[in-house]
Amino acid sequence: MLLFVYSALTSAAQAHLRQALPAEVQVVFRTELPAADQRPALQRADVLLGNPPADWLAPLPPLQFWQLDSAGFERYRALQVGFPVANVGDYFAWPCAETIVAGVLALYRHLDELAVLQQRQQWAGLAVRRQLRLLRGQRVVILGAGGIGQAVAQQLSGFQCQVQLMARTSPLAQLHSVEELKAALPTTDLVINCLPGSANGFFSSELIQAMPPASIYASVGRGNTTDEPALIAALQSGHLGGAVLDVTAQEPLPADSPLWTLPRVLLTQHTGGGQPHEDEGKVDLFMRNFQHLRRSEPLENLVDLRRGY
Repeated sequence: MLLFVYSALTSAAQAHLRQALPAEVQVVFRTELPAADQRPALQRADVLLGNPPADWLAPLPPLQFWQLDSAGFERYRALQVGFPVANVGDYFAWPCAETIVAGVLALYRHLDELAVLQQRQQWAGLAVRRQLRLLRGQRVVILGAGGIGQAVAQQLSGFQCQVQLMARTSPLAQLHSVEELKAALPTTDLVINCLPGSANGFFSSELIQAMPPASIYASVGRGNTTDEPALIAALQSGHLGGAVLDVTAQEPLPADSPLWTLPRVLLTQHTGGGQPHEDEGKVDLFMRNFQHLRRSEPLENLVDLRRGY
């Protein structure tokens, strides 16, 4: 059996994987091959770990199993596969939630501005102090009731926030339609977008305009779920009080994007899922499913590429 690892794992994670695999399994790491040999190696694989470019899977290799190393997989929705595919489930949920809650808290408490003042060795404490806001008790709408959305809600409970989840079918949500969301937005202080990439363009210009003046928008789902030009316009006009963005429509963010220089915008550069020993954790997730596969047991975190979940 040949395992092809597209993921750029650390050397420690590679050693961890080699140690965990049965002796009869041959593992090939993309990062150890010349560029010309990488795609042909994938085409020979029985099992795939990682997220290769979609065109590397045309034609589809004769895989027995494909383990994604991410939660999102919208780039693969056009693929029609006949083998099981799994993502990492809620592996990144808690760290993503910590990042977006920390970003919002930093924006409310002007920590971004204070960090710049410290770098400049400039003391402006009183002037900044008078602008500070509290996260405590804020009225929050969380878009998405999946693992990230639930983790955000749990963390915000410590700040006594009034939280509503928005999801079309989840029984955990209080809002289930665009109409209900639009009705709730005018009395919302903070919107946190945790939607998957399948919700393309969901948070539209109309919804952005429904948010009250000085409210905050944050996004830790996928950049394509937000109408980014409309968001920039609302920030430039002063309609919104700021934004915390872990994800953007194009990544890396182009150098000419206004988001780099707009005041009260905090960019966390898609670092939300970061955590100690991240790659080793991905290997452990893969190995659990690999053992399930060998024992003909149900696999964890199976997804349907065409449905987007």
